[in-house]
Amino acid sequence: MVRCKRQFYFTTHAVYLETLDKRMRTINLVEHSERWATDFEKEVDSIKDIFSENLIAAYHIGSTAISGLRAKPVIDILLEVRFLSEVDKCNKRLEELDYEAKGEYGLEGRRFFQKGGKERTHHIHVFETGNVEIERHKLFVEFMNAHPGRVAEYEKLKIELTSKYKQEPDKYSEGKAAFIKAIDAEATGWKNS
Repeated sequence: MVRCKRQFYFTTHAVYLETLDKRMRTINLVEHSERWATDFEKEVDSIKDIFSENLIAAYHIGSTAISGLRAKPVIDILLEVRFLSEVDKCNKRLEELDYEAKGEYGLEGRRFFQKGGKERTHHIHVFETGNVEIERHKLFVEFMNAHPGRVAEYEKLKIELTSKYKQEPDKYSEGKAAFIKAIDAEATGWKNS
């Protein structure tokens, strides 16, 4: 009985801290920087040996990978691995590089790591080869980089959402969801044409 109460307390406390962390974070969009591509390469160089033979490829994803787009200055890295089950063994070494392991973090079939605490600098999204999320993320960036008009629309939306939800990351993300879904569908058609 005590164990259940204690477990409930720690789970509830962890959820509270996660919610508090989200409320304390402020969304700041900055002008696109060519440096982000270099930052991506440097970070991949520092982590690739940790994943060793399990690592197949690393991809720069998210807004910092889209030319000319204002973004939160957080480098999103997608790692494609042979076996997701081997990734948890890397947690300790990633912690030595200031990454925090977050498990699936709301997305089944993923391992997520963040660096920089409240002032995040990098995210690592790890998927096993064959996961549909790999191609979806890659195609989103490829499509957006080929369609500057859609980039301008996305930037406008992000600016509007930032003005409404500057300290509400969940609402900011929810506000982008329909646009991202529409781009995913458009990108799939574009790829298959």
